[in-house]
Amino acid sequence: MNIFYNIEDVPFQKESVLTIGTFDGVHLGHKQIISKLLSDAKEKSLRSLVITFEPHPQVVIQRADKPEVYLINSLKERLELFEKNGIENILIIDFTSEFSKIEAEDFIKDYLYKIGFQKIILGYDHTFGRDRQGSIDTLKKFAEKDNFEIEQIGPYKHDDKIISSTVIRKLLQASKISEANEMLGYKFFVKGKVQFGRGMGAQIGFPTANIKPAISHKLLPGFGVYIVESMIDGKLHYGIANIGLRPTMTNDIKPTLEVHYLDFDKDLYDEVIKVCFIQFIRPEIKFDSSEELAHQIRKDEKQAKRFIKHLKEDNQEL
Repeated sequence: MNIFYNIEDVPFQKESVLTIGTFDGVHLGHKQIISKLLSDAKEKSLRSLVITFEPHPQVVIQRADKPEVYLINSLKERLELFEKNGIENILIIDFTSEFSKIEAEDFIKDYLYKIGFQKIILGYDHTFGRDRQGSIDTLKKFAEKDNFEIEQIGPYKHDDKIISSTVIRKLLQASKISEANEMLGYKFFVKGKVQFGRGMGAQIGFPTANIKPAISHKLLPGFGVYIVESMIDGKLHYGIANIGLRPTMTNDIKPTLEVHYLDFDKDLYDEVIKVCFIQFIRPEIKFDSSEELAHQIRKDEKQAKRFIKHLKEDNQEL
């Protein structure tokens, strides 16, 4: 996969088909656009190119009176998902406050025309340029005189709900993991390095890996306990993860992610772990004692093991 960080490095090639977007989540709606991009490129012998942005525009233009923006994927994760979906060329534009002020028409002339293209494919709600003033209609004005094709891809629905990054973020924050995973087309994951914790889980019989997400604005699902899986040393391991403030033990200020892997006791300190979320078990609860917490974790563990047993049985039947 060719990754370009500067538009000057992208060879001009008129025989190209482009798409533009932030693609947070690289979900099923995005995959519909990507699939069309790749099929057109193959059918017409064109170069395919994805134009995306980093940082995410919402992070840069976020108003101070609005809640902090958290994202489904880091840039690195997005790139891995792009490659997995067959993308061959990507231009990553440095999205700055100055860049956000570029007029839509100037973006077309100073960026898209510099790359060259015969066709551009966009999502149904895509906007671009200063104050999101650019749209399909803006491109149509240029297409008529400069002879390029535009295709707009309609919304992709799951159970009559339009799939979008915003919808998926809300589902994750509401702990609706199964529904979010169905819209993503893969298991939502958090990747990060295992750090030293306070060892409180081990003190009550449930050692945990305390994982710091790779980026500060990585979205974490809603506070609670989840069934998760990780590939460690080439082997799949299941566990129960807690996201929250650990009110019984420490009552933290910032939420943490800690995972207790089932039937696994290797020291994972300083390793980078990918935690994939499978199922929500329960909300985070403040218990009156560590003994009550340990009793509940044992129940969580039993529930997780039953779920995993059925999951493995179902997979064997497929």
